[in-house]
Amino acid sequence: MPIGIFDSGLGGLCALKELHRILPDADLVYFGDTGRTPYGTRSPETIMKYAAQDARFLLSRNVRAILIACGTVSTVALNALKISLPVPVYGVVSAASREAAASTKNGKIGVMGTGATISSGVFEHELKLINGSLTVTSVACPLLVPVVEYGFADDEIAYLSVKRYLQPIIDADADTVILGCTHFPILIKMLKKAAPHINFVDSGAAAAREIAAAFPDNDGSGAVHCCVSDTPASFNKTANVFLGEEIDFDVERVEIEKY
Repeated sequence: MPIGIFDSGLGGLCALKELHRILPDADLVYFGDTGRTPYGTRSPETIMKYAAQDARFLLSRNVRAILIACGTVSTVALNALKISLPVPVYGVVSAASREAAASTKNGKIGVMGTGATISSGVFEHELKLINGSLTVTSVACPLLVPVVEYGFADDEIAYLSVKRYLQPIIDADADTVILGCTHFPILIKMLKKAAPHINFVDSGAAAAREIAAAFPDNDGSGAVHCCVSDTPASFNKTANVFLGEEIDFDVERVEIEKY
Protein backbone atom coordinates (compact mmCIF):
# COMPACT_ATOMS: atom_id res chain seq x y z
CA MET A 1 0.00 0.00 0.00
CA PRO A 2 1.34 3.47 -0.86
CA ILE A 3 2.01 6.42 1.39
CA GLY A 4 -0.01 9.51 0.49
CA ILE A 5 1.29 13.07 0.52
CA PHE A 6 -0.64 16.26 -0.11
CA ASP A 7 0.05 19.97 -0.22
CA SER A 8 -1.76 23.10 -1.31
CA GLY A 9 0.53 23.21 -4.35
CA LEU A 10 3.80 21.64 -5.38
CA GLY A 11 5.95 22.65 -2.40
CA GLY A 12 5.31 19.24 -0.85
CA LEU A 13 7.40 17.68 -3.61
CA CYS A 14 10.39 18.55 -1.43
CA ALA A 15 8.98 16.22 1.22
CA LEU A 16 8.24 13.60 -1.43
CA LYS A 17 11.84 13.80 -2.64
CA GLU A 18 13.19 13.23 0.88
CA LEU A 19 10.76 10.38 1.56
CA HIS A 20 11.65 8.71 -1.74
CA ARG A 21 15.35 9.06 -0.89
CA ILE A 22 14.93 7.38 2.49
CA LEU A 23 12.41 4.73 1.33
CA PRO A 24 13.23 4.07 -2.34
CA ASP A 25 10.99 0.99 -2.44
CA ALA A 26 7.90 2.73 -1.04
CA ASP A 27 5.08 3.53 -3.45
CA LEU A 28 4.04 7.17 -3.13
CA VAL A 29 0.93 9.08 -4.22
CA TYR A 30 1.24 12.86 -4.29
CA PHE A 31 -1.62 15.33 -4.59
CA GLY A 32 -0.99 19.03 -5.16
CA ASP A 33 -4.05 21.27 -5.03
CA THR A 34 -2.71 23.55 -7.74
CA GLY A 35 -6.16 24.76 -8.69
CA ARG A 36 -6.83 26.27 -5.26
CA THR A 37 -3.38 27.27 -4.04
CA PRO A 38 -2.42 29.09 -1.86
CA TYR A 39 -4.13 27.95 1.34
CA GLY A 40 -2.31 30.39 3.59
CA THR A 41 -4.65 33.28 2.86
CA ARG A 42 -7.86 31.24 3.29
CA SER A 43 -10.19 31.11 6.28
CA PRO A 44 -9.85 28.19 8.72
CA GLU A 45 -13.20 26.84 7.53
CA THR A 46 -12.06 26.80 3.90
CA ILE A 47 -8.72 25.20 4.81
CA MET A 48 -10.56 22.48 6.76
CA LYS A 49 -12.84 21.81 3.78
CA TYR A 50 -9.97 21.63 1.29
CA ALA A 51 -7.85 19.45 3.57
CA ALA A 52 -10.69 16.97 4.10
CA GLN A 53 -11.21 16.69 0.33
CA ASP A 54 -7.48 16.21 -0.27
CA ALA A 55 -7.33 13.47 2.35
CA ARG A 56 -10.43 11.69 1.03
CA PHE A 57 -8.89 11.63 -2.43
CA LEU A 58 -5.74 9.96 -1.08
CA LEU A 59 -7.85 7.45 0.82
CA SER A 60 -9.52 6.55 -2.48
CA ARG A 61 -6.04 5.47 -3.63
CA ASN A 62 -5.78 3.06 -0.69
CA VAL A 63 -2.92 4.81 1.09
CA ARG A 64 -1.78 3.40 4.43
CA ALA A 65 -0.69 6.74 5.87
CA ILE A 66 -0.91 10.42 4.96
CA LEU A 67 1.77 13.08 5.20
CA ILE A 68 0.39 16.62 5.21
CA ALA A 69 3.29 18.40 3.52
CA CYS A 70 1.70 21.78 4.10
CA GLY A 71 2.40 24.07 7.02
CA THR A 72 -0.98 25.75 6.81
CA VAL A 73 -3.00 22.53 6.89
CA SER A 74 -0.74 21.07 9.57
CA THR A 75 -1.52 24.01 11.82
CA VAL A 76 -5.24 24.32 11.09
CA ALA A 77 -6.55 20.84 10.31
CA LEU A 78 -4.10 18.18 11.52
CA ASN A 79 -5.87 17.26 14.76
CA ALA A 80 -9.27 17.05 13.09
CA LEU A 81 -7.90 14.81 10.33
CA LYS A 82 -6.14 12.57 12.85
CA ILE A 83 -9.48 12.01 14.58
CA SER A 84 -11.59 11.54 11.45
CA LEU A 85 -9.35 9.49 9.16
CA PRO A 86 -8.84 5.71 9.37
CA VAL A 87 -5.08 5.87 8.68
CA PRO A 88 -2.18 7.55 10.54
CA VAL A 89 -1.75 11.24 9.67
CA TYR A 90 1.48 13.23 10.00
CA GLY A 91 2.09 16.97 9.76
CA VAL A 92 5.15 19.17 9.54
CA VAL A 93 4.97 20.93 12.92
CA SER A 94 6.13 18.42 15.52
CA ALA A 95 9.08 16.96 13.61
CA ALA A 96 10.43 20.36 12.60
CA SER A 97 10.01 21.71 16.12
CA ARG A 98 11.95 18.82 17.60
CA GLU A 99 14.78 19.27 15.10
CA ALA A 100 14.95 23.01 15.75
CA ALA A 101 14.90 22.61 19.53
CA ALA A 102 17.69 20.05 19.31
CA SER A 103 19.89 22.15 17.02
CA THR A 104 19.66 25.63 18.56
CA LYS A 105 22.73 26.68 20.53
CA ASN A 106 21.36 29.85 22.15
CA GLY A 107 17.72 28.87 22.67
CA LYS A 108 16.43 31.45 20.18
CA ILE A 109 14.38 30.14 17.27
CA GLY A 110 12.67 31.87 14.37
CA VAL A 111 9.64 30.61 12.46
CA MET A 112 8.75 31.65 8.91
CA GLY A 113 5.35 30.63 7.56
CA THR A 114 2.15 31.69 5.85
CA GLY A 115 -0.24 34.08 7.56
CA ALA A 116 -2.50 31.23 8.69
CA THR A 117 0.41 29.27 10.15
CA ILE A 118 1.88 32.19 12.05
CA SER A 119 -1.44 33.48 13.37
CA SER A 120 -2.22 30.02 14.77
CA GLY A 121 0.88 30.12 16.98
CA VAL A 122 1.22 26.35 16.66
CA PHE A 123 4.99 26.26 16.16
CA GLU A 124 5.58 28.46 19.19
CA HIS A 125 3.23 26.29 21.24
CA GLU A 126 4.99 23.10 20.14
CA LEU A 127 8.44 24.54 20.80
CA LYS A 128 7.43 25.70 24.27
CA LEU A 129 6.12 22.22 25.06
CA ILE A 130 9.52 20.81 24.14
CA ASN A 131 11.46 23.44 26.08
CA GLY A 132 9.70 26.23 27.94
CA SER A 133 12.84 28.37 28.02
CA LEU A 134 13.03 28.76 24.25
CA THR A 135 12.49 32.23 22.76
CA VAL A 136 10.47 32.15 19.54
CA THR A 137 10.17 34.90 16.92
CA SER A 138 7.51 34.18 14.29
CA VAL A 139 7.15 36.06 11.00
CA ALA A 140 4.36 35.75 8.41
CA CYS A 141 5.81 35.73 4.89
CA PRO A 142 2.89 36.03 2.43
CA LEU A 143 5.01 37.03 -0.57
CA LEU A 144 7.24 33.96 -0.59
CA VAL A 145 4.81 31.36 -1.92
CA PRO A 146 4.00 33.41 -5.06
CA VAL A 147 7.69 34.18 -5.53
CA VAL A 148 8.41 30.45 -5.67
CA GLU A 149 5.31 29.44 -7.63
CA TYR A 150 6.01 32.01 -10.36
CA GLY A 151 9.61 30.94 -10.76
CA PHE A 152 11.44 33.84 -9.10
CA ALA A 153 13.37 31.80 -6.51
CA ASP A 154 16.72 32.83 -7.99
CA ASP A 155 15.71 36.41 -8.72
CA GLU A 156 16.66 39.57 -6.85
CA ILE A 157 13.03 39.90 -5.76
CA ALA A 158 13.42 36.65 -3.79
CA TYR A 159 16.52 37.93 -2.02
CA LEU A 160 14.92 41.25 -1.11
CA SER A 161 11.80 39.47 0.16
CA VAL A 162 13.59 36.96 2.39
CA LYS A 163 15.95 39.65 3.67
CA ARG A 164 12.99 41.78 4.73
CA TYR A 165 11.18 38.88 6.42
CA LEU A 166 14.33 37.66 8.16
CA GLN A 167 15.16 41.01 9.74
CA PRO A 168 13.01 40.62 12.91
CA ILE A 169 14.47 37.14 13.37
CA ILE A 170 18.02 38.41 12.95
CA ASP A 171 17.28 41.27 15.36
CA ALA A 172 16.09 38.69 17.90
CA ASP A 173 19.46 36.90 17.59
CA ALA A 174 17.90 33.58 16.56
CA ASP A 175 20.42 30.97 15.43
CA THR A 176 17.85 28.51 14.06
CA VAL A 177 14.84 29.11 11.80
CA ILE A 178 12.01 26.72 10.99
CA LEU A 179 10.83 27.03 7.39
CA GLY A 180 7.18 26.41 8.21
CA CYS A 181 6.00 26.28 4.60
CA THR A 182 7.19 23.60 2.20
CA HIS A 183 7.74 26.23 -0.52
CA PHE A 184 10.38 28.04 1.49
CA PRO A 185 13.29 25.55 1.14
CA ILE A 186 13.37 26.43 -2.56
CA LEU A 187 14.61 29.83 -1.38
CA ILE A 188 17.44 28.35 0.70
CA LYS A 189 20.16 29.95 -1.42
CA MET A 190 18.68 33.40 -0.84
CA LEU A 191 17.97 32.65 2.82
CA LYS A 192 21.58 31.65 3.44
CA LYS A 193 22.81 34.67 1.51
CA ALA A 194 20.72 36.95 3.72
CA ALA A 195 21.58 35.14 6.97
CA PRO A 196 24.62 32.84 6.58
CA HIS A 197 24.92 32.38 10.34
CA ILE A 198 21.46 30.83 10.74
CA ASN A 199 20.61 27.12 10.58
CA PHE A 200 17.42 26.57 8.56
CA VAL A 201 15.16 23.60 9.34
CA ASP A 202 13.17 22.24 6.38
CA SER A 203 9.81 21.28 7.92
CA GLY A 204 8.74 19.08 5.00
CA ALA A 205 11.97 17.08 5.03
CA ALA A 206 11.74 16.70 8.82
CA ALA A 207 8.20 15.33 8.49
CA ALA A 208 9.31 12.94 5.74
CA ARG A 209 11.99 11.55 8.04
CA GLU A 210 9.40 11.09 10.78
CA ILE A 211 6.97 9.12 8.62
CA ALA A 212 9.83 7.08 7.12
CA ALA A 213 10.87 6.03 10.62
CA ALA A 214 7.29 4.94 11.33
CA PHE A 215 7.01 2.84 8.12
CA PRO A 216 10.47 1.37 7.49
CA ASP A 217 9.24 -1.86 5.89
CA ASN A 218 8.16 -1.52 2.26
CA ASP A 219 7.59 -4.08 -0.46
CA GLY A 220 6.54 -1.71 -3.22
CA SER A 221 8.19 -0.90 -6.51
CA GLY A 222 9.15 2.66 -5.65
CA ALA A 223 6.44 4.00 -7.95
CA VAL A 224 5.63 7.72 -7.66
CA HIS A 225 2.22 8.87 -8.90
CA CYS A 226 1.47 12.58 -8.99
CA CYS A 227 -1.94 14.23 -9.16
CA VAL A 228 -3.01 17.88 -9.38
CA SER A 229 -6.31 19.74 -9.36
CA ASP A 230 -5.44 22.11 -12.20
CA THR A 231 -4.03 21.45 -15.64
CA PRO A 232 -0.99 19.13 -15.50
CA ALA A 233 0.57 20.76 -18.56
CA SER A 234 3.11 22.84 -16.64
CA PHE A 235 3.69 20.32 -13.85
CA ASN A 236 7.07 19.00 -14.93
CA LYS A 237 8.58 22.46 -15.38
CA THR A 238 7.44 23.60 -11.93
CA ALA A 239 8.23 20.24 -10.32
CA ASN A 240 11.81 20.49 -11.55
CA VAL A 241 12.20 23.59 -9.37
CA PHE A 242 11.09 21.74 -6.24
CA LEU A 243 12.89 18.48 -6.94
CA GLY A 244 16.10 20.08 -8.17
CA GLU A 245 16.34 17.71 -11.10
CA GLU A 246 14.80 16.98 -14.47
CA ILE A 247 11.79 14.72 -14.10
CA ASP A 248 9.15 13.35 -16.42
CA PHE A 249 6.29 12.09 -14.28
CA ASP A 250 2.94 10.98 -15.54
CA VAL A 251 0.55 13.47 -13.97
CA GLU A 252 -3.17 13.00 -13.45
CA ARG A 253 -5.72 15.75 -13.10
CA VAL A 254 -8.23 15.15 -10.29
CA GLU A 255 -11.65 16.73 -9.87
CA ILE A 256 -11.02 17.36 -6.20
CA GLU A 257 -14.43 18.91 -5.52
CA LYS A 258 -15.94 15.44 -6.00
CA TYR A 259 -14.31 14.40 -2.76
